[in-house]
Amino acid sequence: MRPEMQKFLFVLGSSRAGGNTETLARKAAEYLPEGAQQRWIWLEDVPLAPFRDTRQDRVPHPLQEGNEQLLLDATLEATDIVIASPLYWYSVSATAKQYLDYWSGWLHIPGLQFKASMREKTLWGVSAAEEDDMFSALVDTLHKSANYLKMRWGGVLLGHGHHPGEVVDDAPAMEAAKDFFQSVYAK
Repeated sequence: MRPEMQKFLFVLGSSRAGGNTETLARKAAEYLPEGAQQRWIWLEDVPLAPFRDTRQDRVPHPLQEGNEQLLLDATLEATDIVIASPLYWYSVSATAKQYLDYWSGWLHIPGLQFKASMREKTLWGVSAAEEDDMFSALVDTLHKSANYLKMRWGGVLLGHGHHPGEVVDDAPAMEAAKDFFQSVYAK
């Protein structure tokens, strides 16, 4: 079931702007349902401090401020979260992984009810790489994250390209982008 007002948060995890993954994500965004809101955040623009897990110290996650607060607010406001990360060493980029690490801290903020909030959302992925057989760890990372938080799983839109701009020559990916964000709600 589609939410009344969809708010898509696109989290760009590339180390360079305008790469193949972002190009593919922007192509898919052209076909979002009418009235859907979009917010794009490039993680390079909002760097996070290294994540520190304080659970074993029995210390609550520190108060959020700055870029962490911005990302937390954007995450909670969204109905749909799109992790757009190129394939780096067979999984998501370091900045995308760090963003997901922060979810661990947000789970333990008293009164936030992060896990319950995430249950209402859909998690999507977009990625590009040179070869087909390398995406399994990236897909597993995102899919298992969605399962753990009991989020709807939208799937991952995959494209091929090594050099900037090559993904536009991947006709099957460009075609798949047209229906990608409809898939989970068509069921």
